[in-house]
Amino acid sequence: MDESQLKLAQALQALLDGRHSCRDFLPRAVPEQTIARMLHMAQRTASWCNTQPWRLFVGSGESTRRLKEELGRAAGHARPEPDLPFPPAYEGEHLARRRAAGFQLYAAAGIERGDREASRALSLKNFELFGAPHCLVVAAPEYLGPYALVDCGGWVANFLLAAQAHGVAAVPQAALAQHAPVLRRHFGIDPGLTVICGISFGFARESSPLNAYRTDRAAMDEVCVWRA
Repeated sequence: MDESQLKLAQALQALLDGRHSCRDFLPRAVPEQTIARMLHMAQRTASWCNTQPWRLFVGSGESTRRLKEELGRAAGHARPEPDLPFPPAYEGEHLARRRAAGFQLYAAAGIERGDREASRALSLKNFELFGAPHCLVVAAPEYLGPYALVDCGGWVANFLLAAQAHGVAAVPQAALAQHAPVLRRHFGIDPGLTVICGISFGFARESSPLNAYRTDRAAMDEVCVWRA
C-alpha cells in the first residue's frame, strides 16, 4: 500500500469511526447543493447487474413538517403496516446486541429500566424524525426481489458515509417503514415499490446526551470465519 492509498484508507476509517445514528437534530436545513452531492456520491453504490434498484424520495421544509404530523397521527392510532415484515423475535447474540444498544440509549436519555411510559415517549420521537429538517425514504421495485433489498442496504450505508463526509448527521429508521401507507401517500410512492426504510438527516445537536454515546461492534472472530 503506497502513501496515497494509506491516506484513503485512513479517511474511510475516520468516516466509519465518526458516524453514528443521530437522535437529536438542530432545525437548521442542509443546503440543497450539499444534499445533491451526498446523493450523487451514494449513486456510485454497486448493485446486482448494475440494476441500481433504489428509488429515493426526499423531503424538506413544509413537506417534512407535514410528514411529522402524519406519522405522529399514525403512530398514535394506526396499526403498523410495513411492506417488509419485521423480525418476529430476536435471539442469542442478536438479542444481546439489541438490548445493549437499547440500554445505552435509555441511559443517555435518563430513562430508568422498566419505565415503559418514558421509553414509549422516546420511541415516538422516531416519528418526529428526532427533530430533523429532512427525511429521505428508500424504496425498490417489488418484482426485483430480495437482492434489490441487499443493493439498497449498500446504498443506505454509502449515503450515511457521504453525509458524514459533509458534516451532516443522519439516522436510518426502519421505524418509519412501519407506516408505509403514510409514506406512500405523502411522497406519491408507486404501489409497485417496496418501502424499505427512512433516513432522517440534518445537523446534530452536539450538546445532546442522545448524541454522546456510541454502540460497540462485535469482535471479528464472532462474525468472520477464515479458511486457509
